Amino acid sequence: MGQDGLAAPKKKAFDLNAHIVFIDESGLMMAPVCRRTWAPKGKTPILKQVGRSHKKVSVIAALAVPPKRRRVGMFFSMHTDTNITAARVLRFLRHLRRHIRKPIFLVWDRSNTHRAKIVNRFLEDHGGWSAAFFPAYAPELNPVEALWAWLKTNPLANWAPPNVRTLGTVARYHTRGIRKRSNLLRSFLTATPLFLP
Repeated sequence: MGQDGLAAPKKKAFDLNAHIVFIDESGLMMAPVCRRTWAPKGKTPILKQVGRSHKKVSVIAALAVPPKRRRVGMFFSMHTDTNITAARVLRFLRHLRRHIRKPIFLVWDRSNTHRAKIVNRFLEDHGGWSAAFFPAYAPELNPVEALWAWLKTNPLANWAPPNVRTLGTVARYHTRGIRKRSNLLRSFLTATPLFLP
């Protein structure tokens, strides 16, 4: 789905005077994302990490583009050592509803949690909510994917947390920092092939 593929949803969002809200989930692992870095000559940087750990921090986030397209809002929720379930998606949608009073047009992938009965029932029961799905296997279209890539390869790169609780604390701190950087939030949108005026 390129610029033409989103034409109908964009028109519908415009007609509804709605926020276009992109949602996506990800996982932050204990193993660090390694990037090229600086070090004194002859001293190779060494990262010590907790070996064979399957613990993680699951995250869900939304980038919200208001009807007048002036600012990009960001909302997120983190869950330590557990998965994002349909119940957690529903809780996140209720959180969005408290903060965004205008109609909401969701754009997200076709994961089972997004298509769950309790999620569909919530969307049907609340007027002003609409949803569209990205095509399968097209993560490059979702601007929230760019947010996760930036978080993992910038503030969290080359850092091995000592435990999952510390990972959650540090990740939450940096994610809150992203929320305050309007130019960075807008860059996540422009990094996708989608066209948002």
